[in-house]
Amino acid sequence: MPNLFAMSFEGALAPSIDLKCLSPGPGQKLPDGWGIGFYPGGEPSAAVLKEARPPEGSMRGELVRQWENLEAACFVVHVRSATWGSITDANTQPFSRSYGRRDWLFAHSGSLSAPLATPNDAIFEPVGSSDTEAVFCALLGELQRHGWKSLADCDPVVLRDWFASINGQGDLTVVLTDGSDLAVYADIVGGASGVHVIEVLPPYAELAFADSDLCVDITKREVKSRKGIVIATNPLEALPPVASEWRKLDPGSLLIVREGAIRSETKAIAPAQRPERRRAIRPPKVLPKTMRVTHHTTYTYKNPVERSIHTLRLTPMHDRLQQVLENRLSVSVDGQSRDYEDVHGNRVRRLLLETPFTELRIESESIVRLLDTDPLDFRSIGPRSTIPLVWMPWHRQILAPFLLPQELPESELQELVEYAMSFVSRNNYDLIDTLLDMNASIFREYKYVQGATNLTTTPFEVYVDRQGVCQDFANLYICLARLLGVPARYVCGYIYTGPKNANQVQSEASHAWLQVYLPEVGWKGFDPT
Repeated sequence: MPNLFAMSFEGALAPSIDLKCLSPGPGQKLPDGWGIGFYPGGEPSAAVLKEARPPEGSMRGELVRQWENLEAACFVVHVRSATWGSITDANTQPFSRSYGRRDWLFAHSGSLSAPLATPNDAIFEPVGSSDTEAVFCALLGELQRHGWKSLADCDPVVLRDWFASINGQGDLTVVLTDGSDLAVYADIVGGASGVHVIEVLPPYAELAFADSDLCVDITKREVKSRKGIVIATNPLEALPPVASEWRKLDPGSLLIVREGAIRSETKAIAPAQRPERRRAIRPPKVLPKTMRVTHHTTYTYKNPVERSIHTLRLTPMHDRLQQVLENRLSVSVDGQSRDYEDVHGNRVRRLLLETPFTELRIESESIVRLLDTDPLDFRSIGPRSTIPLVWMPWHRQILAPFLLPQELPESELQELVEYAMSFVSRNNYDLIDTLLDMNASIFREYKYVQGATNLTTTPFEVYVDRQGVCQDFANLYICLARLLGVPARYVCGYIYTGPKNANQVQSEASHAWLQVYLPEVGWKGFDPT
């Protein structure tokens, strides 16, 4: 049985937590106490349910199992085997303290050789007599000394080193959360008080983690499947099994999670092994490149085609990002043609073929000068942009076509809004960080499966199934961006992987990605594939 269990998900869960250890079998004994901490409604105020010296078949434990209002994105569960301090509520974890206009939760697996001494001038003082609460109060005092009022403010290296200094006095595996971020420190020895972590990725219809003493059913109350991180001192069996596996955190390392995503993992490094910090050197400026792009498409038919109409968009865009130096478009069958520019600025050729044919070959050859030599330059020189974006009325009018999400049922759009907002809140409403997080998450969490989708597949279906191809991932990203009020548009073209790259075959077929309009920057490309 894990005596320390925690969860962080990208949206609210209403799990059923069954403390089966409160109904022990023959030869087993009841725990000395248990507690559950969570943040109802995503508020910075924490709720803690706990019980010292619980009776067999505890009514409080039954309340936790049945309580439908046990809903939050972050949970901390602790089952106590007392070492220091009497068996009372004051010594039962998790502990809660208010600091920086939010409630903090703290839980500890292990035992120190002796409780920390509390200085006379300490701002935070323990109520009980446990070693855990003394560590918690000392930690909050350290945060106050640095002026850190949230885990996001903390330097992970400094925080890890502080835990390591306490770890020298005994076993120390801890979970600390401020309701937004959740930090996990793994005991430096990594023995009995080590800690394990598993990543949960949708889609899943049912999911629970259980052993003979504890069962946490995430989907019992039919909450949508969401991405999350689960932490336990002893791994629990996933029911049904999930694709990912439990991994043990390196001894002495510090893991920080926010809304189901790992934000940082700071390994333990011996002082003699710490690398010398080097001054950052700006990479040399990349010069524009000239590329020759040749596109071939061949259609073959069993019976002759006597009359057909074709629309070709095979001329590259000519704009501030690239210049078209030459372009030639040829068709193997004679017919009438008309070139024009569509409403998006694309050069289009419309063909009317009235000569019968069984094979049609289309070739486009272009010489293009690439001017976008710094595609990762997303930041403007002005203040950072945050969500929601505020546009001038004329800007919004011009960008209106790129702000309309796909036509989907309201229920599906609402779920996609919640999904999009999980990236926003996880990145403190920063525009660029949110867009980069969305890009990386789709790349990492969605499977590239050819044939799994078609031209009618909607962004919501891709979100639910978590699979597709480049056009699906681009359309999902565009939908999420537009729901956040960020202009986005679909782009089709080619990627150059280099002559010796293993992915060279990908550069021989057209590829889909997207562009997002960034204030004071312009259109910039994002590729979630």
